[in-house]
Amino acid sequence: MIKKMAYILSSAHYCKILYMNEITLHNQWVVKAPIDDVFRIMTDFERFPEHFPKVAESIRINKRAGNYLEMDATVRSFGKRFQVKMKTQILPGKGFISDNNSYQFGTSGHEELLLSPHAQGTLIDYTYQVTIHKKWLRIVARPLIRWYSMKYWEKAVIDRLKKILEKS
Repeated sequence: MIKKMAYILSSAHYCKILYMNEITLHNQWVVKAPIDDVFRIMTDFERFPEHFPKVAESIRINKRAGNYLEMDATVRSFGKRFQVKMKTQILPGKGFISDNNSYQFGTSGHEELLLSPHAQGTLIDYTYQVTIHKKWLRIVARPLIRWYSMKYWEKAVIDRLKKILEKS
């Protein structure tokens, strides 16, 4: 079976569409701060609502086993609040990977936030593979997710992270 794919490219940002219900979002940013500082903030999930209130209303860690977390989150997206169950692995000094389910919104996803050293600070390499489970939602959600989500996430998370860390 051959998978039908379409790519939408724009510098380091891309969106890959697999079938009609899967979308992969990707972008990279440089934050002028040490990798340890970026890691500390981006993996402090309990304080995510404080640091990034435009995307996270609350996060509760239900289970912690070493670097593995199971969390319930209330997130904000498209002007609405959604409940999300997250199963996350923290990669010490490197970021995190997370499998997320929002039964209320009808999506699930695999998220990777990977950090690496950069001449100007820290490179954030972010990928989010989204699956839209509700057929009726695909018509509306695909264009919104494809065109709006990464721009909003950059403004609400990356720009805020830069504001917190880039104090020069």
